[in-house]
Amino acid sequence: MALNVKFAVSTWLWTSPFDQETVALFPKIKKFGFDAVEIPIEDPELINCELVAKALEENDLSPIICGAFGTSRDLTHEDSTFHQTSFDYLDACFDITAKLGAKFVAGPMYSAVGKARLLSPEQRKIEWNRAVTNLRIVCQKARKHGLEIALEPLNRFETDLINTCADLMDLIRDINEPEAKVILDGFHMNIEEPDAEAAIKMAGNKLIHFQVSENYRGTPGTGQTRWDAYKRGLEAINYTGAVSIESFTPQVKELAGAVCIWKPLAPSQDGFASEGLNFLKKWAL
Repeated sequence: MALNVKFAVSTWLWTSPFDQETVALFPKIKKFGFDAVEIPIEDPELINCELVAKALEENDLSPIICGAFGTSRDLTHEDSTFHQTSFDYLDACFDITAKLGAKFVAGPMYSAVGKARLLSPEQRKIEWNRAVTNLRIVCQKARKHGLEIALEPLNRFETDLINTCADLMDLIRDINEPEAKVILDGFHMNIEEPDAEAAIKMAGNKLIHFQVSENYRGTPGTGQTRWDAYKRGLEAINYTGAVSIESFTPQVKELAGAVCIWKPLAPSQDGFASEGLNFLKKWAL
């Protein structure tokens, strides 16, 4: 059975941060055959909504909005000023998302990326409760715009709070707001999930976005990823969202350092995108 999905790619594959120059990638992205583009919002002030909306329309691309959660954006921090910084940032993201006609903001917004510590059960519970409390507020903010949030598990080297789909489903249960949904990323799943198919089925109808690359973050189809398990899982839940290539370039030093990419993962970033999409289209049949 063929998957009924759209295909997307993150502009992080080529550059960072997203700004008014980044829309120059859109014609190429469309030429390769993508249906949608992931727009990472690192600095909301760099996003010219009118310019981006025009470029999306001209290239017949749908927008998908992803957040970036560095050390200053931490809903689990003991200092509540970090919470307010996060709320302000997400308010700006929701405003941009609504103006561009996207449906959700995705990312690991429960905590700052890079907090990987051996916590006591007591401290873990404290931070979990902060995440629950603050994400309820985030859901309410999203609701005012008619939007949802897609929460993403990360591998153990990038967060100590939510590593698996099971972790995330527990968090969503505790948040108990209809706007709280799921994004799964195959790279993190390859590290943390014993059974990728089961994880996708666990997410079920809460899964609204699916990111992919190879197990080593390289071009889809060139590594050890169990693409058959992904397909069975997505078929089982009748997934109709986007399957999006997300990886990075070592040419952007700050971002490459954050995700520990020290060398090129493909001969060219354009080849990464086009060859990856060709593989995904065959895989989806």
